[in-house]
Amino acid sequence: MTDIDRHLDLIRRGAVEVIQPVELEAKLKRALTESRPLRVKAGFDPTAPDLHLGHTVLIHKLKHFQDLGHQVIFLIGDFTGMIGDPTGVSETRKALTKEQVLDNAKTYQRQIFKILDPAKTLLDFNSRWMKEMSAEGLIQLAAHYRVARMMERDDFHKRYQEQKPISVHEFLYPLVQGYDSVVLKADVELGGTDQKFNLLVGRELQRDYGQESQVVITMPLLEGTDGVKKMSKSVGNYIALEDKPGEMFGKIMSISDTLMYRYYELLTTESLDHVKTLHPMEAKQALAELIVARYHGTEAGHQARTEFQQKFQAREFPDEPDKRIDLKAEDLSEINIARGSGIKLARLIVRTGLVSSSSEARRLIIQGGIEVDGVKETNPDQLISFELHQQRRLKVGKKKFAVAEFRP
Repeated sequence: MTDIDRHLDLIRRGAVEVIQPVELEAKLKRALTESRPLRVKAGFDPTAPDLHLGHTVLIHKLKHFQDLGHQVIFLIGDFTGMIGDPTGVSETRKALTKEQVLDNAKTYQRQIFKILDPAKTLLDFNSRWMKEMSAEGLIQLAAHYRVARMMERDDFHKRYQEQKPISVHEFLYPLVQGYDSVVLKADVELGGTDQKFNLLVGRELQRDYGQESQVVITMPLLEGTDGVKKMSKSVGNYIALEDKPGEMFGKIMSISDTLMYRYYELLTTESLDHVKTLHPMEAKQALAELIVARYHGTEAGHQARTEFQQKFQAREFPDEPDKRIDLKAEDLSEINIARGSGIKLARLIVRTGLVSSSSEARRLIIQGGIEVDGVKETNPDQLISFELHQQRRLKVGKKKFAVAEFRP
C-alpha cells in the first residue's frame, strides 16, 4: 500500500461523501511531493457551553489529518454564532449575544485539546475578518450568490412553502461560512451531512475569488445513547466531554452493540476487524475505558471500568437462576448487521417464561426492568447476539434471573 492509499484510507474512514475524490487525491499527492501540508478547516459555532461526543466526529477527522502531517484549522464561528445557523430549523433562530458566544468559545478551547495537538492546531475566530468588513464589502460578498440558489436549500424551501418567515440575515450565514474558506485558503473543509449546502458555497466562493476549490468531506451525525436521534443536549441522549468518568462510562455501556461499532469507527482509530472478534461486552468496556481515558486520563478510565465491573458484573447473580434456556439455530433467526445472527430482546425474555406475554416483556424492557450481562437494555427490538455455547445472563424485573445459552 502506497503512502497515498494509506492516507486516503484513514481520511475516508467513516466519511459519508468526498467532493471530489479525484481532487482530494491530487491535493494529497501534491502535498507530499511539495512538502506543503494541506490546510484543513472545520468550523464550530459556540452556541452552547459544552461539547459532546457528537461534536467530536469532526474533531477526530481533523486529528486524522493532523496525524498525517497537515495543518488543521479549528475555526470558532463567533461571528456566525451571532447570526445563528439556519440549517435544519423550521424557524429563525434566536440570536446569541456577543458575551454568550465568547463565554461558550472559552469552554471549546479547553475541550478540543483533549483530542488535537495544541502545538499543531491553528485556532481562529471568524470575527477577526468579519468585524473589519465594511457594509460595501458585505454587499460585494452577497453579490456572489443568487437568491434562487439559496432557496434550493431544503430548510429555506420548506419554510417558504409553509409561509414561515425567513430573515434576510439568515442568507448571510452560508455566505460568511463560505467566505471563511476564502480567507483561510482552505484546501479541505469538514462538516456534518447537514452542512453540505454551506460547504459547497465555500467551493463556489473560492472559485469566484480566484482560488482552487476546497475538497468537501461530510461526516455522519452521530446517534445518541438512544440509538435513534442524533446526539443532542436538548433530546437528552448526549455524552458530554466533561461528564464525570463514571457517568461517561455508564452512558457508553448503555448503547446498543450496533451503535458501539459505529462509535468505534467514528471516534477511534481501532481496527474494526479486531474489535468484531471480541465479545460485545468486552468490546464495549474497552471502548468506554478508551473514551473516558481520552477526556479524564488513563487512570480515570481504568478506575471507571473497575467500578463498573464491581457494580454491575459482580452484583449478586444466583448460582442457580430461576430459568435456564437453550437456544437453537432457528431461534437466532434475526440478522444483526454488526454481529451476525441474534434474537430480539423481547422475544428472548418471552422465551425465559418469566413473563406472561410479549406485551409484558416489551413494557418491562421499555421501563428499564431488564438487564443483559449486567447492562440495562431499554429497546425491545435490540438484537442480542449469541456465539456457539455463549451464555447470556438475564435479570428480569427485580428478583428473577435466567441464563440463556446457544446450544445447537
